[in-house]
Amino acid sequence: MVLGSMAPRRRWLLLGLTALAVVALIAAGTVVITRLTGDDKPGGAPVAGSPTPSPIGTPTPSPSGPPPGADITGPLNLLLVGVDTRVSVPGWEPHSDAVLVLHVPKGLDRAYLFSLPRDLVVDIPAFPKAGYKGGKTKLTHAMSFGSRVPGKPKQPSTAQGYELLRSTVSGYTGLRIDAGAVLTFTGFDRLVNALGGVDIYVDQRVESLHRRPDGKYRESAPGGYKGPQQVYEKGDRHLNGWQALDYARQRYITGGDYARQRHQQQLIRAMTRKILDEGLARQPERVDQVVSALGDTLVYVGGRRIVDIAYALSGLPENRFTLVGLPGSGVGKGSAYRGEQLTSEGRKFLTELRAGRADAYLTAHPKLVVKN
Repeated sequence: MVLGSMAPRRRWLLLGLTALAVVALIAAGTVVITRLTGDDKPGGAPVAGSPTPSPIGTPTPSPSGPPPGADITGPLNLLLVGVDTRVSVPGWEPHSDAVLVLHVPKGLDRAYLFSLPRDLVVDIPAFPKAGYKGGKTKLTHAMSFGSRVPGKPKQPSTAQGYELLRSTVSGYTGLRIDAGAVLTFTGFDRLVNALGGVDIYVDQRVESLHRRPDGKYRESAPGGYKGPQQVYEKGDRHLNGWQALDYARQRYITGGDYARQRHQQQLIRAMTRKILDEGLARQPERVDQVVSALGDTLVYVGGRRIVDIAYALSGLPENRFTLVGLPGSGVGKGSAYRGEQLTSEGRKFLTELRAGRADAYLTAHPKLVVKN
């Protein structure tokens, strides 16, 4: 069936279910996605921004045929990226402000989500497509360097930037990246609002560098900002879109960027719970809200269709979804800060993850497991 020939309502419902599959990728690596889609038939159009549009949706297979993704047995590695695009600034190159990897081992019966510091010093490979010769610098720059389109200095490509970031992350972790999703900060704000906000446990007092209590941005001043600050007190909180985004972005706090990584992971888990608890895909009106909210602020990049990956992970138990915090430290001489590096404990986790011994390693190093 050709998508354009569908009735508008059916077309948007199918597109909505596809968007929710992407949301699930971002929110928790498609954990229990079939519980979201229920008996509805998945389908839809390629997500806006995909560099090489591939069929995301597919008609429900006949009873005699195999289900979507039946041949996927793992391991699977998904790269989830939060990007600062500053769309109001012409030609602004996207920076990967949040880089998370979801690893699902062979058997697809458990999953591990971990973050890489934005300032992690890594080897970024040469990328002729963007005219980049390669070098050793901060991870956040990989997206920026890769997004440059020769001859079009004011038209950076987020999807192209993702390609270089994917190669960089794969080289550092030793993991093959099978698919990924990129969400801009604007899209994240809209998504949380479309979900009606999220409930989260704030594990430490956080003062916002950027926002006032009314949500407006603080005024710039020599050496920083001025004016009243939004404060997130420790305890159970309900956050709307701008609050959730603001809370997850703060790194000039106790624990620095590593605390921010923990807060981003906790927020992802909170979004997952919200989607699952509300049975969102069974409410067409809410589906339309989410689709409209995302717009072109999300990019899906992958070899396999989202639906294939979603169905392959449909049996993943929620209690086997582990958040992992990788410890690190600063790199540099004296006051010359170059970036971050993972500690030997953090690097060893990646080694044990590739070898299929992550559970045993986390049992021996329980402080790496993120709680709340």
